Amino acid sequence: MNIKHALEEARLALEGSATGRLDSEVLLGHVLCVSRASLYANPETDVPADKSDQFRKLVERRQAGEPVAYLTGQREFWSLALKVTPSVLIPRPETELLVEAALARIPETAPWRVADLGTGSGAIAIAIATMRKHCEIHASEISTAALAVAMENAAAIVPGRIQFHQGSWLSPLQGSFQFIISNPPYVDLDDPHLQQGDVRFEPVTALSPGHDGLAAFRQITGESLLLLSSGAWLAFEHGSGQGDSVRKIMEEKGYCDVETLTDLAAEERVTLGRKKGSG
Repeated sequence: MNIKHALEEARLALEGSATGRLDSEVLLGHVLCVSRASLYANPETDVPADKSDQFRKLVERRQAGEPVAYLTGQREFWSLALKVTPSVLIPRPETELLVEAALARIPETAPWRVADLGTGSGAIAIAIATMRKHCEIHASEISTAALAVAMENAAAIVPGRIQFHQGSWLSPLQGSFQFIISNPPYVDLDDPHLQQGDVRFEPVTALSPGHDGLAAFRQITGESLLLLSSGAWLAFEHGSGQGDSVRKIMEEKGYCDVETLTDLAAEERVTLGRKKGSG
């Protein structure tokens, strides 16, 4: 079997998926350790039997719904190649808006202390560390398995730049911070979307805080006041329908300059505000 035939076979197997063609190319490129462009440039190249078997098994798992990122063990975020496992949430493109919002407010040479709560794969903390080299970056994570993934990613991309802490949200952190950022779980446990698509394979604790999708926002918003310096920022990613609720939570706790940003689909996605004070 050559590359052309392998891709055709996989596309037929995945024809019910909107991303079947792309998934086929990504999976075959992963198996052969080549780019998608290389696949198209060399369609007549034979695929070794062992590689062909490996590819078919991955396609079968994709047919069953397993996310491509878990099958390849990698996901790109902020142009960075991150290791991902079923222990961590797969980084989404929408989360880059949260990073952009932070970078727009953190001066390039400021020696700020920044905390990423519930870091998962480490995507947010690592992206900020690559762009704000004078900042002291901290990241907390309650899951031992997820923390190991984040530490491995950081060691490969920004060695020595991030201080990791195991624990829930702010509980393992000390000192004051000029920016606290988080993409916490925010999907209600009874939301039918948890039983659809890729999220079926992701850690439910990274997706849902329980039957109250706003629980993590309430906790973090209140507790952050104890560690944020005067005039410092708190920023969240949240669900597209949660902007009003998150703004209200922050305003009721006394945050100022609260605003919500929209993603490329014009959906409310990021809300942030400042602790009152002159800074």
